[in-house]
Amino acid sequence: MDEIYDYIEELEDFLGGTFHQDISSPEQALDEFINEASIGCLLSTIKDCEKFLNSNLTKQEKENIIQNNAEIYFPAIELTPLQWLNNLVEKMKEGVKTK
Repeated sequence: MDEIYDYIEELEDFLGGTFHQDISSPEQALDEFINEASIGCLLSTIKDCEKFLNSNLTKQEKENIIQNNAEIYFPAIELTPLQWLNNLVEKMKEGVKTK
């Protein structure tokens, strides 16, 4: 059980620390994270996100965790929280390739 809480806690730290109320836009915040993070940090964040996305939590539980930790107004970006997080993972993977 500890492993579950570890990656969820890491995910919550990433979302809250990157997508907070003081950002200009979610896209800019992600770009800054990718540019400033080491490859190791990016790979670890991707792993935590993927563990979360593939976990046995319900879709609603996952969406609640994302919404409670990221200051994103999802109707405005026309994505569900899970679609948005999947997009983040893909963009971080692209960021790893270009580092």
